[in-house]
Amino acid sequence: MHRPTPKPFISRYRLKARGYLNAVSSRREFDGALIRVGDGFGCLHPWPELGEPTLEKCLADLAGDQRWQLVRRALRCAEYDAAARSNDDSLFEEMEVPPSHATLPKADIAEISRAVEAGFAIVKLKCGRALQQEAALLEAMVGEFPALRWRLDFNECLSPEVAAAFLTGLTESTRRAIDFVEDPCLFAESTWSELHRCTGLSLAVDLEATPQSAAAQVMIIKPAIDEPFLLAEAAISHNQRVVLTSRMDHPLGQAFAAWEAARLGLQFPGLPGVCGLQTHHLFEPDPFSEALGPWAPEFQPPGGTGLGFDDLLEALPWTRSF
Repeated sequence: MHRPTPKPFISRYRLKARGYLNAVSSRREFDGALIRVGDGFGCLHPWPELGEPTLEKCLADLAGDQRWQLVRRALRCAEYDAAARSNDDSLFEEMEVPPSHATLPKADIAEISRAVEAGFAIVKLKCGRALQQEAALLEAMVGEFPALRWRLDFNECLSPEVAAAFLTGLTESTRRAIDFVEDPCLFAESTWSELHRCTGLSLAVDLEATPQSAAAQVMIIKPAIDEPFLLAEAAISHNQRVVLTSRMDHPLGQAFAAWEAARLGLQFPGLPGVCGLQTHHLFEPDPFSEALGPWAPEFQPPGGTGLGFDDLLEALPWTRSF
């Protein structure tokens, strides 16, 4: 006999960032909602700055047609989580989560030094707010920390011409230290092919990541909005590297991204490279972020069943008022 899917409950949250998080957002507070479907939990954390629906529209969709990919992936997360919790199992049992880069929202010497002290080998720098200052600091940091690799993320805020000028204007030693450049400008096959040719740098596609994004050398997969296995199979066919990241969202969303990264590694051994699964340090601490442990390359799964956080989730106020 078919059982109807339980109606979801929600619990709203607000994350308070320690600073601006990227070149396209001037917010310091980020509203989202955890969802609960039966025994399972998921996370809704939209970014309207990146063209996504607002939280209120996501919640309306959650209660209705469930058309948005962000909503469907949150429900899929809750489905996986519920299955593990019903068996009193942790989703992270016998799973190996890939290591992470250090995500830094701006070029800051103190934060870069802190990342090195924490053991990170790769720093992902959010760029595009002040190109001249960012280039100068990057050049200095490559000299200060020659073993570090760099990932530069522009969130499509540059034109192709400005992106090319910025990247070709860097010194040769700095260019050799760059692992990849993420979303330097709006994605287009011809534009990105030319940018790759003239800079000699690997380009990573994130915001426009699809199975057809063949002009990129790196595929960024965000489990909160992407189906990892679909994009991974496309990346293999295009001979692309694969990096999974969270969305700078709630720690529950981080845990889901980390589990999907580990799961993808089981299916395609060695495919996920150094990922971006450690972003809780970007926000003011709370009991959920503290459950993820210190900021470090290795992901620390939260204790409990499913994706973890059992007692914290149970203690939240849950409502159907959306």
